[in-house]
Amino acid sequence: MRKIIFLLVVFLAFAKGNSQILDPVKWTTKIEKKSDRNYVLIFNGVIESGWHMYSQFTPDGGPLPLEVIFKNQKGNFDLVGKAKESRTTTAYNDVFEVNETFFEKKAQIQQEIKIVNPKVSKVEVDLNYQVCKEACINLDKKFTFVIPTEKVAEVAPLEVDSSKIDTTVAKPLVTEIKTQNTVSSTVEKRKPQSQRGLWSIFFIAFLSGFAALLTPCVFPMIPMTVSFFTKQSKTKVAGVRNAIIYGVSIIVIYVLLGVLVTWIFGADALNALSTNVYFNIIFFILLVVFATSFLGAFEIMLPNSWANKVDNQADRGGIIGILFMALALAIVSFSCTGPIVGTLLVEAASKGGIAPIIGMLGFSLALALPFMLFAMFPGWLHSLPKSGGWLNTVKVVLGFLELALAFKFLSNADLVLQLHLLEREVFLAIWIAIFGALALYLFGKITLPHDSPLQHISVGRLLMGLLVLMFTVYLIPGLWGAPLKLINAFPPPIEYSESPLGFGGAGGDSNTAINLPAGAKSGPHRLVVFNDYEQGLAYAKSVNKPIMLDFTGHACVNCRKMENNVWSDQRILNILKNEVVLISLYVDEDIDLPKNEQFISKTTGSEIVTVGDKWTDFMISKYKTNTQPLYVLTDLEENSLNTEKPTISYVGVDEYESWLKNGISKFRK
Repeated sequence: MRKIIFLLVVFLAFAKGNSQILDPVKWTTKIEKKSDRNYVLIFNGVIESGWHMYSQFTPDGGPLPLEVIFKNQKGNFDLVGKAKESRTTTAYNDVFEVNETFFEKKAQIQQEIKIVNPKVSKVEVDLNYQVCKEACINLDKKFTFVIPTEKVAEVAPLEVDSSKIDTTVAKPLVTEIKTQNTVSSTVEKRKPQSQRGLWSIFFIAFLSGFAALLTPCVFPMIPMTVSFFTKQSKTKVAGVRNAIIYGVSIIVIYVLLGVLVTWIFGADALNALSTNVYFNIIFFILLVVFATSFLGAFEIMLPNSWANKVDNQADRGGIIGILFMALALAIVSFSCTGPIVGTLLVEAASKGGIAPIIGMLGFSLALALPFMLFAMFPGWLHSLPKSGGWLNTVKVVLGFLELALAFKFLSNADLVLQLHLLEREVFLAIWIAIFGALALYLFGKITLPHDSPLQHISVGRLLMGLLVLMFTVYLIPGLWGAPLKLINAFPPPIEYSESPLGFGGAGGDSNTAINLPAGAKSGPHRLVVFNDYEQGLAYAKSVNKPIMLDFTGHACVNCRKMENNVWSDQRILNILKNEVVLISLYVDEDIDLPKNEQFISKTTGSEIVTVGDKWTDFMISKYKTNTQPLYVLTDLEENSLNTEKPTISYVGVDEYESWLKNGISKFRK
């Protein structure tokens, strides 16, 4: 009896230790009758501590968003608006360099429907979503809602295997914006948006406000406005008070503009718009127009009648008069501040949420502070430099910077559409040309329409020109594949290029730059990689080398970290190049299998439709886990070589090397 109990305990411990199928979200559902034909479908999810589930509004370029898929919608019911979500959190992901939106602890999804077929008795819904902790998994849950006759009816979800993972990008009738190739692994080191995303917007906006101060439309207004308040007020205290009211009025005007933008489009809509191809193209065109204006081609001005009407109201005096004086400044200086404000709103919109409000707060605070400070300390006015041609130089420099930033938005659109028209080399060539021209301008070799005659350049302008020239030279090696970490967030990734080796690489195309066996391609660090298991297995048998299976995803965070930080180590790289056959299987590969190769999984009971489904099912059925990255060393009979630790995931170089060497040594015995 003791032996039986002992064996049972050992079996259970072994099963627990080797089964890693995770299901951290528990769902309940209900349906509420709203009217004769309208119903609200409600999904309530309880998320395990430490895990988070991504919202349907998490932007492109990051993890996989929630999908709500209505299987039997056609001819039976219509969707009324978009699916509504309960409270979410937004945080900056420093790997994908986007703001993610996700649920923690609990989630609720509501979707109103309108019945058009009175004979329909049920609504079939699939929820596809991604949850993350130390690793990320994709889950697919199926629900059936029975159309109730009573007002509220509780409905239980269909019983499905909790280990089901479906990386298929659903094709029919979804309620949210799609994300390309977005199966992610561990998303680490998140900084709350209030600490990273919004603070960065505020800081950039604050600097932009100071830049606006140094333009021809604003700078001359400082001594004029301060003198007005100090001389027209009866006492010094009154003058300071009026100047402070004036500064606060400037802040209120611009913050209201930010509020207006957020209110018109909505915080969630801004996130969606920022990842939309057409809006990225519109943003590109807007910034080019702003840049062209700053360079001197034309001026963007509001109607003179607006300024006249506001100026008349400013004569009323009191707080109302001061408010209109601030509004008059905003209108009169629009030809200089407008492009900056427009650029900030575009950039803030790309962050979503309340970023436009925060951006306008930072901009207006920098714009208003000098008016308030100089009113408090009038003696400082004597230290101000005189107005002159240098003000137009500031404006032109801003024009060059806006032109460079414009191509970031065009690049976003190109990346989403995968047109490969603005690949990394082309993007960098454009930036090299822009910043090279800016350096020549600062050195006085190029003059623009509103520039004053220049007999010599100042030391400050020379130093700035040298700084821009150094930056331009820094960009050049990027054409040959240099990582350019200082500007990593701006150009397309190295993989999105004419060749990951750069046009100066030996042999041009990365797949022909090294000798590749049939069915293989060049992978990270020019490793020979197979993406098809059978082809990789056949090659391994032909060269008598062990196999390293790499279960990965196109946008898997820790997969990229392992490739960049661990695989790049010379010790690991030598092993991967010379001692194993590398097979990388993408669990999010959204390519349909031929009809005759599609099947129902014996492990999960799910439909295996895509290549990604196939590799996901292989991973679950063979290795009892559903997380990436996952690495397995096998012999030529497909048996795991590391019997004590068959699989390994996100680890450091030393542990990874030890694991590899242990498995390879067993293969050689």
